[in-house]
Amino acid sequence: MSIDRLNWVDDAGQSAVSARFTRRAALAMGLCLCCVPMRGFAAASLSLKDVGNGLFIREAPHEEATRANSGGIANIGFIIGRDSVLVIDPGGSLADGQWLLSEIRNRTSKPIRHVVMTHVHPDHCLGAAAFAEERPDFVGHHALRSALDARGSYYRQRLVEIVGPENVGGIVYPTREIEDVAEVDLGDRIIRFTAHGTAHTDCDLSMFDTSTGTLFPADLLFVDRVPSLDGSLPGWLIEAERLKGVGAARAVPGHGPAMVDFGPAVAKQVRYLTALRDETRKAIAQGIAIDEASRTVAAGVGEGWVLFDDYNGRNVIQAYKELEWE
Repeated sequence: MSIDRLNWVDDAGQSAVSARFTRRAALAMGLCLCCVPMRGFAAASLSLKDVGNGLFIREAPHEEATRANSGGIANIGFIIGRDSVLVIDPGGSLADGQWLLSEIRNRTSKPIRHVVMTHVHPDHCLGAAAFAEERPDFVGHHALRSALDARGSYYRQRLVEIVGPENVGGIVYPTREIEDVAEVDLGDRIIRFTAHGTAHTDCDLSMFDTSTGTLFPADLLFVDRVPSLDGSLPGWLIEAERLKGVGAARAVPGHGPAMVDFGPAVAKQVRYLTALRDETRKAIAQGIAIDEASRTVAAGVGEGWVLFDDYNGRNVIQAYKELEWE
């Protein structure tokens, strides 16, 4: 297997080119050790939901990354097609990815040909090294590589501090970059990828399963857990309208229940994002300082959102910095 093919980055952030290959290196890359229990990883507390038609989703808790959950705080899963398997985000750490890989192998021996990394945030992509031995296409937005260059080492180091180095693998870059819209066939099952404009982040990728009408918007859709803004607020509202145009009846959000009715879920999120935008603009127009705005803007729309007090202020600051230059 060629390490270069996976564009793996080692602990020091350099390309891995050494011919030496030890058990420690294998663990760092997630090779051959997918069934080894990981210290500190509460795998027994996790379970997959079979939502039908070969689709399995891990419904994650609304938590921050801890040693106990090993960064497993995002909805992840997989689709078993006639010919192959597609992974829907590889998890938040090497341990999380290994758990997901073992769950796949408990259900099928079909090849894993696609591992989709929907965006740069660590809870969605830092489990990719666990799938290295499967030799899949690692699919991502065309801007994901640059986002990983800018943030990946920092995210990885923070994860090491939280969950321990033994639970963290290397950074994996996409081997297939989506520029606009593309499709893959799992065997009479077409999955369509869409690369979005800057919204939740600057590298959001969604998927649509044409055979079941299921949308996978990843973190372009939060349910129950308050959305976190790391890209563009107006852009997110634009991309929400674009997602509505897909015509999906159901969706798998990046955070929330394993499956939701898409229309009501996206409508609730749009109401929050719209209030965030409108009230931030009003605060700017009134000359309210950013610190004060972070405590007051959108405070009245927090009901029903988990972690609202933890994230709304950050969202306001992000929105303020963008909107003050309109």
